[in-house]
Amino acid sequence: MTQSTPAAADGPAEDGPAGRGLSASVPVPAAAGGGPISHAIFRLARLHRMHAGQLLRRIGLHPGQELVMMHLWELGPQRQTDLVRLLDSDAATMTRTVRRLEQAGFVRRHPDPTDGRASLIEPTAASHALRREVEQSWSRLEDLVTADLTPEERADALRTLERLEHNLAEAEAEADAEADADPA
Repeated sequence: MTQSTPAAADGPAEDGPAGRGLSASVPVPAAAGGGPISHAIFRLARLHRMHAGQLLRRIGLHPGQELVMMHLWELGPQRQTDLVRLLDSDAATMTRTVRRLEQAGFVRRHPDPTDGRASLIEPTAASHALRREVEQSWSRLEDLVTADLTPEERADALRTLERLEHNLAEAEAEADAEADADPA
């Protein structure tokens, strides 16, 4: 039905990942032919977020909110700027996320005793009741993503994803350094 790379049309279905006859869930447009891995990452991220959304919706959260909660449960009250840094987010997105979590009763704000201009965001008792459900949702999502992988394949996939993330982080850091060095 679809192909995982533009060249897949030339070969049998066994040419899919690990020779298992797997193919992409959507066609790869010819314009993406120069970036089959990037296209696969895009598709994977879309499907991952969709499944995460389905699992999290059952417990009253939207994708991304559980990550904020995980950090708050782990680290305790945090300034919003610290959450932005921890999650590599932007201020506007974090403001909306915290506001929605606050409206749902999962976090509360109170003044930061060390900085009168800042607020601390802390998890509420209601959010602590959600922790087990969030953990179960993430375990279920992990099971869906890695369903047919051996433990070795899981470790290899994680290493590869970490390398890809490192490559992009390095490229971003270099671009930032170039932008800072450019006086124009």
